[in-house]
Amino acid sequence: MKIYLGFDDTDVLGAPIGTGRLVRMFEKKLPSGVPLWGVLRHQLLMDERIPYTSHNSPACAVVEVADASLVPVLIDLAIEHIAELASPGSDPGLCVAREDADFTGLIEFGLACTHAIETQEHAVAVTSAAGVHLSGHGGTNDGIIGATAAVGLSVFGWSGRFLEFNRLRDLPDPVRVEQLIARGILPVSMDRDASVPAPDALITTNGWISPRLWGGRPVLPINFEEGRWLAQGKPPRDAAIAE
Repeated sequence: MKIYLGFDDTDVLGAPIGTGRLVRMFEKKLPSGVPLWGVLRHQLLMDERIPYTSHNSPACAVVEVADASLVPVLIDLAIEHIAELASPGSDPGLCVAREDADFTGLIEFGLACTHAIETQEHAVAVTSAAGVHLSGHGGTNDGIIGATAAVGLSVFGWSGRFLEFNRLRDLPDPVRVEQLIARGILPVSMDRDASVPAPDALITTNGWISPRLWGGRPVLPINFEEGRWLAQGKPPRDAAIAE
């Protein structure tokens, strides 16, 4: 089964390790036999009344386990990971849920966080009702809001973009359509005709492949421009560090 681990507010402005990168680094802490399915970044509401660091974007690590008894181990490892790498002065939160939980409230909460201001109290209420883990690990503990939203939106399946999926950062530029499909990433044309690229067609990525979570799977939006396929998106100012 899949286990969802939502993290938020683990950094401060100018920190060398942002939340996205911290969550990607968690893969190295996973027990043997627990593969990482993917890491997702979600965009929540940006409003001056919300004390976010730069973009108000929590992240969720999705892992696969054969034995549900490993969930407490994963929670302990995630807490240790936060304690080791979260920035002093940050307000970290952690939410961990099994895929067989009742996610109705978490999904509604996550969707609300994309356009409205939410509270710690509401995050505690929805996670308690679903029987999933929620904990704060410093400062104001405001990270429990984004951590809960990250889990809910990941389960929702139509939000966010992948920071990691099947070693996507190792893919070449340009990359062939068939190479992406072999990695489980579906390239989808966003042009007016919605044409289908040939398996051997090359897609220029500018060194940054950023699949979206659409329909519960990684989808790479592409456009056909000036005689070539181009992946949507561009590198952030420092992808390797920020995410």
